[in-house]
Amino acid sequence: MFENYKVFKTEIAGRPLVVETGKVAGLANGSCLVRYGETSILATATASAKPRDGIDFLPLSVDFDER
Repeated sequence: MFENYKVFKTEIAGRPLVVETGKVAGLANGSCLVRYGETSILATATASAKPRDGIDFLPLSVDFDER
C-alpha cells in the first residue's frame, strides 16, 4: 500500500528514536514523523515547481501547534 514507506529506529539515552517517512502527508514534497520516547512531531516540506518572478530571497514560514 505504501511503496516508499521506511522506518529508521535507534535508541538514544535509553529512549527509542523512530523516524517514519512515506506514510503521512503524501501531498507534501517531503515529510517524516519523528518519535522520541513519548514526544512526536510531523515535519513537512513543500516547494513550488518553478521560482516566482521578483522573489530574490527564500520565503520561509514555520507553523507550531502544541497539543
